[in-house]
Amino acid sequence: MSTLTPATVRLDKWLIASRMFKTRTLAQEACDGGHVTVNDHAAAPGRAVKSGDLVVAATPGGKRILRITGLAERRGPTELARTLYDDLTPPAPPSEEPLALRDRGAGRPTKRDRRVLDRTRGLLDE
Repeated sequence: MSTLTPATVRLDKWLIASRMFKTRTLAQEACDGGHVTVNDHAAAPGRAVKSGDLVVAATPGGKRILRITGLAERRGPTELARTLYDDLTPPAPPSEEPLALRDRGAGRPTKRDRRVLDRTRGLLDE
C-alpha cells in the first residue's frame, strides 16, 4: 500500500476522515438524502472529491461549509482531520435571549425566583 496521498477520494470516506460524521453509514445517508453538495451539485456517496472542492454538509452539529485542502480515506486523530479542510462556515449569530445569571452557590431557584426569571425572558404575561 502506498503512503502517498491519493488524487481523489470517495466523498463518504472523506466526510468521516474529516470527522464531519461519526460513521460511514451516516455520511452515506446524508449524501443520499441530499444534505451534502460538492461545488453546488448534489453529491452521491461515491463521488470523487479532490483538493479545492467546496463541500456544504448538514452535519449533526449544524450546516458546515468546507473547502477541501487535504485528502484521507481513514479516520484519524482530530489534529489530522482539521488539516483536511478550511472551515468557511460563518459564525453563529449571538443569542438575543437575555442571560439570567445566578450567584454561584445560591442553590436551586425558588418558585418566586423562577417567576421573576420567566418575566425577564418574556414567558409570563403579567
